[in-house]
Amino acid sequence: VVADVPVEHPSCSKQHAVLQFRFVVRKDDEWGEKRGRVGLYVLDLDSANGTWLNGERVEGRRYVEVRHKDVLRWGNSEREYVVLVPPKDKEKEKGDVNVE
Repeated sequence: VVADVPVEHPSCSKQHAVLQFRFVVRKDDEWGEKRGRVGLYVLDLDSANGTWLNGERVEGRRYVEVRHKDVLRWGNSEREYVVLVPPKDKEKEKGDVNVE
């Protein structure tokens, strides 16, 4: 699924950044099995005025994980976007799957 979100601000590029759900394999668990999960990531497309995550500039062309209640901002716009994704359960990582 692809969705364009128009940001009407002169400091924002036409293709400024990407939000993408990615499947990421994490380190082995205590039994030697690899575990993976889907997480939300932001990727700045080398925009001139940057993408901001929680007040810090996101490095261009690098995926950075976005978590529940993080704040995103594009370019020099003062408009902030609060991310609402299900928070991780600390005791049992919901959505984790074994990877072979």
